[in-house]
Amino acid sequence: MLGPLEVIDADRPVALGGIKQRATLGFLLLQANRVVATSQLLRALWPVDEAPTSARKILQNAVWGLRGVLSAGADGTGGTSAPALLTQAPGYVLRVDPDDVDLYRFQRQVEAGRAKFSAGSPEEAATLLREALTLWQGPVLADLVETGIAWPELAAVEKARLDAMEDYFEAELACGRHQAVLGELETMVATESLRERSCGQLMLALYRCGRQADALAVYDKVRTTLVEDLGLEPGRSLRDLQHAILTHDPALSLPPARLLGAAPYQAGRRAAREQTAEIPAQRRPAPAGVPLASVPDPAPAAAGPQGRPPGAAPAERRTGATVTERTQVSVALIATELAEETPGGAWSESADTALEAVAGAVQEKAEHFGGTVVASIGPVTLALFGACSGDGDRKDAAERAVHASLAVRDALGSAAYATGRHGRRPAVRAAVVTGEAIVRYRPDDPGTPPTLIGTLLHTGQSLLDRVPAGEVRVCATTLEAAEAAITVSPTGDPATGWEVRGIRREYPGDHTVPIVDRDCELDLLRGLLSRTRHRAQPHLVTVLGDPGIGKTRFVTEFARTFADQPEPARFLMGRAPSFPGDDTLAVQAEILTAACGILPGQAPGEARAHLAATVRRVVADPREADRLLRPLTELVTPGHAPAAPAEALSAWRRFVVALAAERPLVLIIDDLHRADDALLDCVEDLVESADAVPLLVVAAARPELLQRRPDWGAGKRHTSTLGLDPLSDAAIDRLLEFMVAPEQVSHVGEAPDDRRRYMRKLLASGSPTGALRHLYGRPRHQRTLPAAV
Repeated sequence: MLGPLEVIDADRPVALGGIKQRATLGFLLLQANRVVATSQLLRALWPVDEAPTSARKILQNAVWGLRGVLSAGADGTGGTSAPALLTQAPGYVLRVDPDDVDLYRFQRQVEAGRAKFSAGSPEEAATLLREALTLWQGPVLADLVETGIAWPELAAVEKARLDAMEDYFEAELACGRHQAVLGELETMVATESLRERSCGQLMLALYRCGRQADALAVYDKVRTTLVEDLGLEPGRSLRDLQHAILTHDPALSLPPARLLGAAPYQAGRRAAREQTAEIPAQRRPAPAGVPLASVPDPAPAAAGPQGRPPGAAPAERRTGATVTERTQVSVALIATELAEETPGGAWSESADTALEAVAGAVQEKAEHFGGTVVASIGPVTLALFGACSGDGDRKDAAERAVHASLAVRDALGSAAYATGRHGRRPAVRAAVVTGEAIVRYRPDDPGTPPTLIGTLLHTGQSLLDRVPAGEVRVCATTLEAAEAAITVSPTGDPATGWEVRGIRREYPGDHTVPIVDRDCELDLLRGLLSRTRHRAQPHLVTVLGDPGIGKTRFVTEFARTFADQPEPARFLMGRAPSFPGDDTLAVQAEILTAACGILPGQAPGEARAHLAATVRRVVADPREADRLLRPLTELVTPGHAPAAPAEALSAWRRFVVALAAERPLVLIIDDLHRADDALLDCVEDLVESADAVPLLVVAAARPELLQRRPDWGAGKRHTSTLGLDPLSDAAIDRLLEFMVAPEQVSHVGEAPDDRRRYMRKLLASGSPTGALRHLYGRPRHQRTLPAAV
């Protein structure tokens, strides 16, 4: 019956009569060992109202012919187990041994397999279920179906087969053989897209094969089908499984032995039970829902911590918690390609070594700028920025991703770089894209890289394919986020991105944004400077503010207000290295070169002459001046790290004290929250250990500084902290009036709140004038500040 209808006697097929005789036998076998009414047989053989007047006579002839076939079989075997077709009111009954009918052998073996599975023996269950499914040689009663017969009983048997297949898949998954059943599951889901249980099994198999994105795509497809065709959402079991995949629930990958005693999702059991019709003489347990080895049964209570579905052991959930969030991140796709070693395209071990060295260099640069390498496929490395971080770090994720890409290009493209014995420099190209994506990571396990899912990767790959060798390009969103830090050239087509030309560094003379709503804070700084000058007492003031609130502009305005005074203080400004691991003496070198009047790119001899003249002018003792010159010379030599950093730092500190003794000195250090511990110690020690000189150190930083140094400035006499609050609405309105014409912001809406949000976004970019130039050409007004202060 499991295929074309066949009668076998002593391993030989028995010839059957015409279609009505075969149909009569098939229908009686579906109702084996039960009385079937004559009227029921007539309805099975002919559609309603289409039975001929001789229908009963035709049925009687078919029964008479079948009895002849069956009696011949009894004579051939001589056994009493031969089937018998008997007349019994109100119709007929076919007595048959269930072991002689493949349909009932299939049912019995499936029951045995389910019993083994329930007893905790998935291996034996899989074997029994596999053997049961091999009995099928095609659709049930395939030859009758071809003639147009469509009995409800046939559909019930076909559904029983699908249930058994799902039971088999479940047993195989419990045994850890997800790869073995993946192809069959994909085929089944393609043909039976509304069976949620098999869809869940396919999702689990794909997840365990490392194809999380494909697993979620299966859910999206089945949900779309259910919603569009039936107006229904997926059942709870499938929704819970999708959530477990999103959160990387540890229960999804637990060994089968850990879960044999767990109950599967009951929602899946109910769905399967509702889909499957009862078959006579068959009592089978309802099939399970989502595979047993996937996710434990969710409790009726609400979801567990971090929004994950309950079910896994609490201890595992505490130690392996996975955070899933949709957030904006930046992704750098860096391609490093080596030329083929021979014209025929052969590669040697030296080339493999070279590729390994290149990959290591890319990872080093990415991590240096705070990124995480999440994938490396062939020559392409994918580095993620802005994941698993605080909001402050995420705000400059695009900037760091561009920095890393440029650093990789410059490092691997330099003449000094040699990839091991390969002796070739790789061709480097990179694309940086920014946008929203689903990010999963484990806060308690920083060694495990995060995973990324979303169309952002496709966008990045499309852009990378258009990037020529030696270039770094960014998408529009990256450009908007990092415009304050980079300079770009348009390529003529947004699809090909913008080419990054270099890093932008803004200095005090670059700012044309007016200072508003900061009069009180400026008065406090002016008072501290006046106090420092009159008492000749060093003082440290830390200006704290959130990203984009205007800290740099604030300290710049503070310097500008003293530029035109008869006896102004000397203002020197330095910026902490953008990322951890940069030159730890970069700030000291920047301040030293500014104090000596050394210009960028000036010849080394001229730079040393400026340094010597300045040191000998401010240090009265010639021998002391000579002692300071040697380590200070190393600080102003580009590309040359001091041989003795501690000695250079000590010389710099003595030089600053001497400079302050000559004339009141204000040191402005921006972005101090990015400084390493050595620079933080230097800033604190400079004020604590300095002599009685008029020295004011103003450090601008984000609140993250206090997370690293909770006791920063606490309990010390000569330290202060000044917090900058967000600008008021009135201040934002003044900026809008000063910088932007009304027609330039008409696209953001007429409501004042819309325009204010727009202006705050420009300020948060770090370069509002640059953003306005990018959008409109020039700001409405420009107030030129002094080129030097």
